[in-house]
Amino acid sequence: MKKYLPLQKNGFRVVLVCAFSIAIFCQSVIAQSSVPTERIKLPEGFKAELVYDVPNGQGSWVAITTDPQGRLITSDQYGGLYRVTVVGADAPKVEPINLKVGSAQGLLCAFDSLYVMENGKGLYRLRDTNDDDQYDSMELLQKINGGSEHGQHAIILSPDKKSIYICAGNHTALPELAASRVPRNWSEDQLLTRFPDAGGHANGKMAPGGWICKMDPDGKSIELVSSGYRNEYDIAFDPNGELFTYDADMEWDVGLPWYRPTRVCHAVSGSEWGWRFGSGKWPAYYPDTLPPVVDVGFGSPTGVVFGTGAKFPAAYQNRLFIADWSYGIIYSVQLTPSGASYSGTLERFCSAPALPVTDMTINPADGAMYFLIGGRRSQSALYRVTYAGSESTEKAAYPQLDPLVTLRRQLEELHLPGENANSAEKLDFAWQHLGHADRFIRYAARIAVEHQPVETWAERALSETDRQKTIEAIVALARCGNESHQAAAIEALQRVDWTASDLTKEQRLHLLRAYGLVLIRLGKPTPEAQAKIGELMAHFPNGNSDVDRELAKLLIAVKAPVTAKLVEMMIAPGPQEHQIAYAMMLTDVKTGWTIEDRKKYFQWFLDAAKIQGGRSLSGYVGNIRKAAVDGLSAEEKTELDSLLKQQPETRDPYADLKARPLVKKWTMEDLAALTTEDFSNRDLENGKKMFAVAACYKCHRISGSGGMVGPDLTPAGHRFNTHDLLETMIDPSKAVSDQYEATIFQLMDGRIVTGRVANLNNNVYNIQEDMASPGKFTDIKVSDIDEMKPSKVSMMPTGLLDNLTLDEIRDLVAYLKSTSPQ
Repeated sequence: MKKYLPLQKNGFRVVLVCAFSIAIFCQSVIAQSSVPTERIKLPEGFKAELVYDVPNGQGSWVAITTDPQGRLITSDQYGGLYRVTVVGADAPKVEPINLKVGSAQGLLCAFDSLYVMENGKGLYRLRDTNDDDQYDSMELLQKINGGSEHGQHAIILSPDKKSIYICAGNHTALPELAASRVPRNWSEDQLLTRFPDAGGHANGKMAPGGWICKMDPDGKSIELVSSGYRNEYDIAFDPNGELFTYDADMEWDVGLPWYRPTRVCHAVSGSEWGWRFGSGKWPAYYPDTLPPVVDVGFGSPTGVVFGTGAKFPAAYQNRLFIADWSYGIIYSVQLTPSGASYSGTLERFCSAPALPVTDMTINPADGAMYFLIGGRRSQSALYRVTYAGSESTEKAAYPQLDPLVTLRRQLEELHLPGENANSAEKLDFAWQHLGHADRFIRYAARIAVEHQPVETWAERALSETDRQKTIEAIVALARCGNESHQAAAIEALQRVDWTASDLTKEQRLHLLRAYGLVLIRLGKPTPEAQAKIGELMAHFPNGNSDVDRELAKLLIAVKAPVTAKLVEMMIAPGPQEHQIAYAMMLTDVKTGWTIEDRKKYFQWFLDAAKIQGGRSLSGYVGNIRKAAVDGLSAEEKTELDSLLKQQPETRDPYADLKARPLVKKWTMEDLAALTTEDFSNRDLENGKKMFAVAACYKCHRISGSGGMVGPDLTPAGHRFNTHDLLETMIDPSKAVSDQYEATIFQLMDGRIVTGRVANLNNNVYNIQEDMASPGKFTDIKVSDIDEMKPSKVSMMPTGLLDNLTLDEIRDLVAYLKSTSPQ
C-alpha cells in the first residue's frame, strides 16, 4: 500500500499523536485506518491530532459531549455509549457505559445527569446514584416519536443554565406541548399543485417539520421555539444567548426550482423555516419565513458548536463552527451583526477528502476542539484540534448586541402570552413595529400579533393604511382569520400600489405572498375578487425572476389569461430551475391553450433530456409531464399523438453549446484587448443568454439562479477584474481553489477516478466526477483504493467560450460585471 501524499503547507502543523491498533474492549480488528492527519487542512497555526481510532466492535460514533471532569461521552450511531478520558491521560481510556441506552444523536451532561437522545425512542436521563463515578440509573423523561437520520437529535444547555433545548428532524412528531412560541396555525400553504418527492422521501410528512423545543430539566414542560426545518442535527447558542442551527435540504433535488442550499439559520423565537415535502418548500423571500444567515451550498449538516471557551485566537473563539458530513468540512462562520439578526461569512476551517464529521465539542478542560468522524457504519475516529501559533488565546470579548436585537427580544416576550397578555397596550406595541425596516423586527411583531385574539385586531388590519404594515397585517389575518375576512383582505391589498416607484422587490414578493395566503386560507375567491387580482396581469412579466415566478402562480390561481406568456418564458434560454418551475405551474392551467402552445410545451420535455441535476430531477420532470398529459382533452391527445409518443433521448449537458459552430479556440492573447474595455453599454440580456448558452448555469449560481456545485458568481464581476474573469474561463486549472479541488483515486486494479467525495456509506465513497451531473456518482470501496492525492486540474471544463463570438463574450463579461450581492 502506498503512503498518502502529504498536504502540509503554509505553516499548517499536522501531527499524529497516538493511534492504537488494539483498543480497550475491542471486539474485532480494525477494518481500515482513519483519515491520516497529514491530509487534514487547517488554518496556519492550528494542528490536528488523531486521538483514537474506533475499532469495529465499538461501532461508528456520531455524538459527543463533555462531562464536568473534562471527559468525553460518545455514542455509536447504532449501539452503546462510551466515556473517553483524554485530558491528563497518557493514552485515551475508553470505557463503555453499561446501561441499555445508546444510538444517540444528542448528548448533554447537565444537572448532575447525562441526557441521552436515543434515536427512535426519546430523551433519557442517566444518573450516578451511589457516587461511584458510574451511571447506574436510567429514566425515560420524554418519549418522542420519530427515528432514522431525520429523527431526534441534539440536546444543549440553555444560556441561563436552567433548562435544556432539543431539536429533531422532519420525521419526528412534536411531543405534547405546554406552550408554543410558533403560532399553532401552521399549514402547508400551497397556492398551486404540489408534486410529491419523486423518490418517495418524506412524502406525507406535514408541517411543522423539523423543530426546536425548550424543556425543563425533568422533561415535564415543553415549549416549541422554532420549526419548519428539514433536518437540523445540532443547535448552539452564542455568548449573547442567540440560537443558531445548520439545516439540510434534499440533495436529490439539486437543479430543481425548490432546492435550497444547506444554510445557517438564526433560530429566533417563533420562527418558521418553510420546509414542506416534495416541491412545496417555501423560498426564503416569503414573509412568513425568514432568510438564512448564510447559504452554505451542497452538503449534509451535522455538528454545530460555537468556539466559546476554546484556546484559539480571538477571531475563532467568536465563530460558529458547522460540520458538513458528506464533503468532509468543518466551516467557521464569522457572524456580523446586521440589524436584529446577523449576516455570515464562511471559511473552511478543517477539511480533507472523506472526512465525514459527525459531531464536535469544545472541551473546557483543555480548550481544544474534539470532533468525530464516522456514521452509517463507516470507520470512526476521534480527533483533537488545538492552536500552536503565535497569536494570543486569551479569552476574547464577544460583540455587543445591536439595539435592534434588544427590540426584537422585547417583541418576542409577547410570543408566550400568559396571564393578562391580551391587552391593547401589548397589541399596540407589536402593531407599531409591523412596518419596521428590519425584516426580523417585522417578523417578531407579526408573530406577537398572531398570538393575540384575532377579533381584537382584524378590523385594524383591514383598515391599515401604511403600506408595509398592511402587507404584514394581511399575512397575519390570512393565517388567523376566516372566510368572512377574504373580500376585505383583498381590498386592503389592492390599496398597495403595484406601480409605485418606491415599491421594493421585497415588498412586491411579500405582497404577492399575502394575496396567495388569502386565497389559500380564506376560501375560494369570488369572480369579482379574481378579476381584481387579475389586474396584475398588466405587469407580467416583471423582469425579475423571483417576482415573475410568484406573479405567475397568483395569476394562474385567479385564472388570468397567462398561458401563452408562460409557455414562451418556459422555453426561453435561462436557468433550468425557471423552466421547470413554469412547466410545473402550467399543469394547473386549464384554459387558454392553443395547439401550437401545447406542441411547444411538450417539445420542451423532449429537449429537457439535457437537463442535469440530483437523483430525483428526472422523476419530477416525468411526473410533471404525466400530470400535463392527464390534463389533456381527448381531442388534444389525438392532435398531439405523434409528439406524445416520442421518447426523450439522453443528451450531453453541453449539447446546446456544441450545436453552435466553433468560432475559435480562444486564448488569453486573443482576448487581451478586452481587459481594458468599457462594458457599460453592452447588451446585458444577451450576456445573460450567453451565460445559459455557455452552460454556466449548470454549475454556477448567479443572482439567485443556477447550479450550486461551483462558486456563486454573483459577486465575481465586482471582486475580480476583467483579466481574471476571462482567465478563469479560458484556463480554469491555473488556480484551483481547495474548496473545489478534486481528488485523484488510484485503485488497486489500476483504474483512476478523479472527482470530489460527495458521500460515504458503509466504507463506500460516492465520487462526483462531472460537475454538470451532480446527481451521478461513481462508487468506490475504500478497500479498493491504493492511493489518494489532490488533483491540480479543475473540474470546470475548458473551451466553454470557443463557440461564442467576440461580441458575445463581451456581453457575457458585461453581464457578470453587472451583478452584485444584494
